[in-house]
Amino acid sequence: MIPLRDSIPSRKFPIVNIVLIIANFIAFFYELSLGDELERFIFQYGIIPVRFIQDIANLGSVPIKSIIIPFFTAIFLHGGWYHILSNMLYLWIFGDNVEDRMGHFKYLIFYLFCGLTSSLAHIITNLSSPIPTIGASGAISGVLGAYFIIFPESRIMTLLPFGFFLHITAIPAFLFLGFWFISQTLNGIASLAIRTYITTGGVAWWAHIGGFVTGLIIGIRYRRRYRPYYYGW
Repeated sequence: MIPLRDSIPSRKFPIVNIVLIIANFIAFFYELSLGDELERFIFQYGIIPVRFIQDIANLGSVPIKSIIIPFFTAIFLHGGWYHILSNMLYLWIFGDNVEDRMGHFKYLIFYLFCGLTSSLAHIITNLSSPIPTIGASGAISGVLGAYFIIFPESRIMTLLPFGFFLHITAIPAFLFLGFWFISQTLNGIASLAIRTYITTGGVAWWAHIGGFVTGLIIGIRYRRRYRPYYYGW
C-alpha cells in the first residue's frame, strides 16, 4: 500500500516537518558525494548494537559524545533512493498533522525522542549485531503511532496494486496504520527466530515497533482534548 495523501488539512505551516525532510535529503546527497568513504562514514555515524554495548561497558574510557552522537546522526542517513523516498513520503503525509497538533518545538523534540527510543529498541533486540543501522523510519514510526491515536477517523488515499492494475481508494487511518503496525510486529517476531541480516532483509523491524509504540503513548495526551476537522471525501 502506498499512501498518497490524508483527509486532514493542516491549520499551520508545518515548518519543522519540512525542515526535517530537507535535512534528510541534504544528508543523503552528502552521502552520495562520499564515494569510497561512504562505508566508513556509515559505520561511524550509524547505530551499531554491539559497539554500543561495548562502549557502555567501557564508559570510563569512551567519550560520551561518541556514544550519543550516532543516535541523532543515524536517523538522518539512508541506504538508497527507495529508502529515503519512501520514508519522506510517509513523513510528508503524516508529519504535518502531528506537528499541527503538538506545536513546532514539541514536535521536533517528539521526533528526535522517537528516533532515540526506536534505536534503543533495535539495540535491545539485536545486542550482538555488528551491522550499522541507519534511516529515519524509527522516528517516522513514532509519527505514525501518534497519528494513529490522534486521528483514527482520518482517511488515507491509498494506491493499491491488484496484479498488473493499480487502484486508488480511501482507507480509514486506523486500518491503514493498524495493518502497517501488525506487519511490522510479525516481521519483528520472525526476525528474532531468524537472526541473519540477509533473511530479514536488513530491516530494523523492532526500531519501527519501538518508535510506533512511543508515538502511540505520547499521542494519547493529545487525543483526549482535540477533535480534528476533515476534508469531505
